[in-house]
Amino acid sequence: MAAAKVLVTGGAGFIGSHAVYRLAELGHQVVVVDDLRSGRLANLPSGVTLYETDIASPDLENVFSQERPEYVCHFAGQISVQRSMQDPIFDAETNVRGSLNLLQNCVKYEVGKVVYTSSGGAIYGNPEYLPCDEAHPVRPLSHYGVSKYAVEKYLYVYGESFGLDYTVLRLGNVYGPRQDPLGEAGVVAIFSQAMLDGRPVTIFGSGEQERDFLHVSDVAEAAVKAMERASGRAFNIGTGVGSSINRIFALLKETTAYDGDATYAPAKPGEVFKIYLDISAARSDLDWEPRFSLEDGLKNTVDWFRNPEGY
Repeated sequence: MAAAKVLVTGGAGFIGSHAVYRLAELGHQVVVVDDLRSGRLANLPSGVTLYETDIASPDLENVFSQERPEYVCHFAGQISVQRSMQDPIFDAETNVRGSLNLLQNCVKYEVGKVVYTSSGGAIYGNPEYLPCDEAHPVRPLSHYGVSKYAVEKYLYVYGESFGLDYTVLRLGNVYGPRQDPLGEAGVVAIFSQAMLDGRPVTIFGSGEQERDFLHVSDVAEAAVKAMERASGRAFNIGTGVGSSINRIFALLKETTAYDGDATYAPAKPGEVFKIYLDISAARSDLDWEPRFSLEDGLKNTVDWFRNPEGY
């Protein structure tokens, strides 16, 4: 596609920053909105315009007024299942109200398309069958899953009522470089840093729970593909394979040469036990598939944790 101006919400964060780099690499002009509560300036390449504001703030309209983006890639939001269970109002304020504020501006300033990142790991609930395809019933077990799916339905209304073009990406469990092991991170980041530091590693539950672990670079590529394909649809973005937390521990233990064993603690509420995603539709209609194997992706991640400046 031709070079365009793209606004990336949460662009200084873990996933968003990878999308920013990929978009800039392809010649797009990138504008970032990030409140820097979890995002970092160091995650951004040079030459990118940053507006330090919350997506729920009235100040967001100033960004649209000044920049007039042609596309929006929406990564910003509250990302912790556990925090959503402890504080559902904060979760909804960020994920639902903030997204509505964004979509109102997209309509007002005639954005060409929105790419929205939802959750393939949280919206389906405990699956009736595996792998989950996009037609699977939506029965989330967490407030986070509810809020992410709510925005999908709002997008449908904005599309039908106001002509706003969009594509939804339902992501698996994303991991990779720049994920903060001290923030609202997934197990790969937490385990990697703990092992490299020689600290104890805790697995919540039996460790036999499975997730569809997806390297962050593959998410960035899916977002780029979605900018020009498959309007008005939702796609699972994963690997199609479930990997247990115990397997993740074993692979990372080998990669880091960690000499300890995991300790086990009670499972956390709101967590799905086992899920992985059918990505047939993304392969056929987005022309996308993951490039990183789990082993290569974990090695790439550990290499970054060893030397963040060299990535």
